[in-house]
Amino acid sequence: MSKALVASFLGMVLVAPIVAAAPAPGPGTFVSLPQPGRKVPLGKDHYFTYGFTQQPKLGTAIMRVEIFTLDGKRDTTFAIQGDADMPSMRGAHSSGPKAFVLSNKGVYLLPVQLVMPGDWEIRFSFLKNNQAVLRGLYLFDL
Repeated sequence: MSKALVASFLGMVLVAPIVAAAPAPGPGTFVSLPQPGRKVPLGKDHYFTYGFTQQPKLGTAIMRVEIFTLDGKRDTTFAIQGDADMPSMRGAHSSGPKAFVLSNKGVYLLPVQLVMPGDWEIRFSFLKNNQAVLRGLYLFDL
């Protein structure tokens, strides 16, 4: 084995642990959300639930979010943005950030175009007074 090859290998071994270390979550970091249907804390005074209106399949699927105060009252004072993409093909099928639309019943809705089978993610940004309260992501397979 040549000295250059050994040096290259040692360099990868010594650098690998540094590269693999994940940074602490920051202001733009998205955290993994629990499975749909569960109550998810949203700041100190709210929680939300989310999920598709029907089992997702190719075509348009509707993501639904409902926000409540801790005592169970619906709250529609948030703005929510969503971005759908395929993590394995980042950017190829990205919807870009889109605003959820608030229905007459106080439910936030977002149409999501699912154009091919595979791994998908939806990133949520919950904003209150133009400040991010939570950034979360939901991963699923189609």
